[in-house]
Amino acid sequence: MRASKQAWNKIPGSSHLEKGNKIHISGAEGICEDADISKMGRILIDRALSHSRGTPDKIIVTIEKISERPVSALLLPLRTFECSSPEDAWSFIATQLSRLGVSSRALRSSLRVLKSNKTMRGAALISALSGRRMEPDRMRGVRVSRLGIDTESEKKLARRLSRLHINNLTVKEALILASKVASCNDIVAEVCFSDDPDYTTGYLASRSSGYLRTTNVKHQGEMHGGRVFFVNEKSDTEKIIAWLEKKPVIAVFSNE
Repeated sequence: MRASKQAWNKIPGSSHLEKGNKIHISGAEGICEDADISKMGRILIDRALSHSRGTPDKIIVTIEKISERPVSALLLPLRTFECSSPEDAWSFIATQLSRLGVSSRALRSSLRVLKSNKTMRGAALISALSGRRMEPDRMRGVRVSRLGIDTESEKKLARRLSRLHINNLTVKEALILASKVASCNDIVAEVCFSDDPDYTTGYLASRSSGYLRTTNVKHQGEMHGGRVFFVNEKSDTEKIIAWLEKKPVIAVFSNE
């Protein structure tokens, strides 16, 4: 599901308006069985119509049959770090990224994306070493698609998140997405926070660190946000994008 709203700008020296850029309102997706398609469609539409970024004037729901058998990706372990301010949060994120081998140059490059007033539709691919942008379309970015969670793992996840008092769609969907991203061998780490003005918790995720929720990554009311994937310098960008956008992946718990 993708929901957007047409922006209108006043023409200088005139009472007339002209079309501006489309404003992204909401987006979500999942993998489900045939019998659950109608239910999921209603959930996604209701979500688009009740979003804090405003009421969309266009909602597109796409239903696509997946013929390729999904592969499994282990759900990342989750921890929450309480930060008192955006400065505190970004200091924590910077330290974690440095430990993962992400350079200060790459961090600065990511901040230009994440704190821009022009929110990208997808994620940016940034070299973990040089900080070079590697996605072919900087407006569209890279969209993570074809992801879901198996029924038993979803029930187990709900129980764990309930104990932490964070059993909601935002956390669940972000964890599933981050788990698929981390399963891509050439991705070093991911940093994400929402452009929702009412949601100020972001996260850093990687195979080695797990999923680190970080509070107060921005001030209440700020509408910037985004997603960045730090990748190996000599990785095959086309293969990374194919995995993220086309490979069906189901998140599961480990058999521990």
